[in-house]
Amino acid sequence: MSIQYDAIVIGTGAGGGTLALHLARAGKNILILERGPFMPQEKLNWDTQAVFLNNRYHTKEVWQDKDGKDLHPQQAYYVGGQTKVYGAAMFRMRAEDFGFIQHKGGISPAWPISYADLEPYYTRAEELFHVHGDLGTAPSVSGGFGSSFDPTEPFHSRKYPYPAFSNEPRMQSIEDDVRKLGIHTFPIPLGLKRNEADPLASQCVRCDTCDGYPCLVHAKSDADINCIRQILHLPNVTLMTNSRVTRLLTNADGTSVTAVEVIHSGSGKTYGSAPAPSETNAPPASKQGNSATYTAGFFAVCAGAINSAVILLASANDKHPAGLANSSDQVGRNFMYHQADALLALSTERNEDSYMKTWGTNDFYIKDTDPAYPYPLGQVQPVGSFHFEMMKGDAPPLTPGFVLEGMKHHAVPWWLTTEDLPAADNRVTLHNATPLSVESTQPGLVGAHPSGDTGRTNESEPVNDAAPHRIQLSYTPNNVESFDRLKDRWVDVLKKAGHATTHVPLHAYFKKRIPLEGIGHQNGTCRMGNDPATSVLDANCKAHDLDNLYVADASCFVSASAVNPSLTIIANAIRVSDHLLQERLR
Repeated sequence: MSIQYDAIVIGTGAGGGTLALHLARAGKNILILERGPFMPQEKLNWDTQAVFLNNRYHTKEVWQDKDGKDLHPQQAYYVGGQTKVYGAAMFRMRAEDFGFIQHKGGISPAWPISYADLEPYYTRAEELFHVHGDLGTAPSVSGGFGSSFDPTEPFHSRKYPYPAFSNEPRMQSIEDDVRKLGIHTFPIPLGLKRNEADPLASQCVRCDTCDGYPCLVHAKSDADINCIRQILHLPNVTLMTNSRVTRLLTNADGTSVTAVEVIHSGSGKTYGSAPAPSETNAPPASKQGNSATYTAGFFAVCAGAINSAVILLASANDKHPAGLANSSDQVGRNFMYHQADALLALSTERNEDSYMKTWGTNDFYIKDTDPAYPYPLGQVQPVGSFHFEMMKGDAPPLTPGFVLEGMKHHAVPWWLTTEDLPAADNRVTLHNATPLSVESTQPGLVGAHPSGDTGRTNESEPVNDAAPHRIQLSYTPNNVESFDRLKDRWVDVLKKAGHATTHVPLHAYFKKRIPLEGIGHQNGTCRMGNDPATSVLDANCKAHDLDNLYVADASCFVSASAVNPSLTIIANAIRVSDHLLQERLR
């Protein structure tokens, strides 16, 4: 007999991992499905060539862009999802971001919930993900505390649970000089487990391989370490890795989801309470691995904004011919991921800082300083870690490595973000392919993990990928003028402060063809709203069209804001878990 689960959670990233943690701790019998394995702890975690140039921890899937050209997405299919390779910057969206905002490039629409609705969950998310931050003298404001550093910071009902990271010498010097120009700076909230008061007890060693690197010592607060591994010992939890969901099945009326169809690569490794897939709950092996179906009372799709839309579109049936939950024709549409770029500021002063992402500014977030351009521009923050190998993709051909290494010692990398706006034609679509999926391999836990300088690297995990060109990601940039202005504003500030004699774009930070291949801040493909005709989900992230289907990742975002989305995904997943436990899974 197959097991009837209370809920099935698809995906283990910021949304899925957080939701699973809360359902599991409430005693619910849950199945967690993850298409990838656990990420290995290996020397190559901290190897710049492997991580940034060889794309070691990114999928081998090949998608297509709007013109049908190959697109190699920087998707990390592992337990913990993209949080295994994120920068751990844990920003709250500004209160204004939840309302209607007029940009030069168009409209950022209002959410069906407010900042005040989400604030208690932001607080819980900061505690869960060990966030370090500082509100300064924290003046009292309505609802709690404001920030004496950042005028745009919304109220906090509680202060940050851990103290902010300190600056190293180069970043301290730049911050001091920037502040003399009247720029407000603030400590960046970080999900890194650093104990500066007692370094001997600290998990984080403040290394120079953070941001997009996996953390070799598990000091980065990610959904794998902070959520999934906290519940694997519970008898009510089953995690199946190497298990890709291909579609959701519904009842005859199409009013609720009844089961999920899964392709297991290899045996479909199982952790937790249930046995591995067998003849009792899985059909015989096929060329594509073991396909199986699993049933539950509720289903939560948390596969990331692109792949969550893929699952819903691939689940089309006679009652939902355009895809599941898609009566509005909005599934896959309104894809957003920020206008963003890395900028390298060069000066005569040396930079020997190891970790630089310790302060930023939102002075251009709400509006430009030019009264003739009364529109938001965005946020400025440093890149955390930087190595000369990251410049290889942008340097002229045959540039010697020692030249790039010399530049590195006089460079400070900055990350600039402007809000991307929802557009119906920026979307995810599916194309028929034969077969629909292919088997591949990627790094895993099994076997030895050499350094890679011998040419041998561990590729021990079988995974199931979408067939080449099955997924199409169509995107046309918008709100570009505001991003260009933000870049000009920041370069001008750095020059006036004496910390930039020149600057160059650093496209190689996200492997050249940025912005689209990076897709690191993807959101918006299944937006929530009160009107079923124009949205996919209601305010609780339940599909309008189905009684028991939830989407609890960044797919639900109505707008992208101009801050990193991780904390908002986590906070919203806690909010959805509370709703389920209080109203649906009692």
